[in-house]
Amino acid sequence: MKVLIVSQHFPPEHSGNASRIHDMAFYLAKLGVETTVISPFPTFPAGTYPRVWKRISHRQVDGIESVNIWAWQPVSTDPGFYSRMAYYLTFPLHAALWSMRNRSRFDVIITSAPPIFTHIPGYILKKLLGKTWIIEVRDLWIDASVSLGFIKKGSLFERTARSFDRHCLKNADCIGVTTHELGVRLTNDAEVSKKIVWLPNGVDIRRYRPSDDVKADQIIYAGNIGHAQDLEIVIRSLKEVNKKHHLVLNLVGAGDNLENLHKVVAEEGVSEYVVFTGIVPRERVPALLSHAKLGIAPLKDLDTLEYAAPTKVYEYLACGIPFVGCGKGEIANIARDSGGGIIADNTPDAITNAVISLLDDPGRMHEMGISGRAYVEKNYDRKMVASRLCQTIEDIKCKKT
Repeated sequence: MKVLIVSQHFPPEHSGNASRIHDMAFYLAKLGVETTVISPFPTFPAGTYPRVWKRISHRQVDGIESVNIWAWQPVSTDPGFYSRMAYYLTFPLHAALWSMRNRSRFDVIITSAPPIFTHIPGYILKKLLGKTWIIEVRDLWIDASVSLGFIKKGSLFERTARSFDRHCLKNADCIGVTTHELGVRLTNDAEVSKKIVWLPNGVDIRRYRPSDDVKADQIIYAGNIGHAQDLEIVIRSLKEVNKKHHLVLNLVGAGDNLENLHKVVAEEGVSEYVVFTGIVPRERVPALLSHAKLGIAPLKDLDTLEYAAPTKVYEYLACGIPFVGCGKGEIANIARDSGGGIIADNTPDAITNAVISLLDDPGRMHEMGISGRAYVEKNYDRKMVASRLCQTIEDIKCKKT
């Protein structure tokens, strides 16, 4: 079996999807699958990597063939609409050309979205060459972009994007979704729904592990610092939290909303309680998480995010630390089912009360850490997810023969 994965993100980028794609490809390769990942030269978060004008580069990464191709690279930390679109469109168009030229090197193509434009090479290879095509859907990108104000509701762009998305879903051989709620919300087309399989996000439990070291007086957020995360309310809770417990918020990562958070910290006068660690090497993240007392995962209160289960939540649980989250739907289900998290309303007072209630009860936090670790070991091991994907591909091939 030879598989090509098309992804907008791949290490050394530090996004949750870069991690997911690496681990999926790594474990596919361990299962004997010849795996190639094609992605742009490192770009995300925008502004953290130098522009590259080279057309193509090949390297071997943990048994994976990684192919980087040229695409437009935004340099602003919060790119405008046209710069984002150039980044999102030049990559899949270039990937489609590369895929056509190298079509003999794979028999299955997996396109990972968002953004939805990564489906372009999959659609072309499916239509022209009959390649097996699997779509991976991690979130409702169009809905989220509209609700966050990046795309105007009812605009020509929105209508065109939705039409393209529907067309891709109809033509793919299989659609993998990361959460059950996402599968329900993805489509109301009965024929398309039959193609949906659950391929959860998960975590590499061999790298993300609890530590016996003494915990630091920290609450940690590790991931993309974007507009969908309600980190402002966490910052605004810190004065009240620190009236009872000394606690520093460690923000690990970068993203579009970073500059705004610096402003909020200055407005609140809480610079002594916030550390902007920035982007760190991927191998350092497990230790940072396991040494913190709590993880934070504050999704904004939007209906369009109810399907979301951030990668960081699985990582917190795997490292044996409880998490405080905001949001409804999938993240609330994980908090309940794992026993490793609690959900607070999207207000500074609610965050304050949730954090203090946990810090006041170390025994409860310890039990939550044990429960969360057991939960991800059983349900969200990325090795298991890769095995499920491999079996899905075999099932598709059997149906075709």
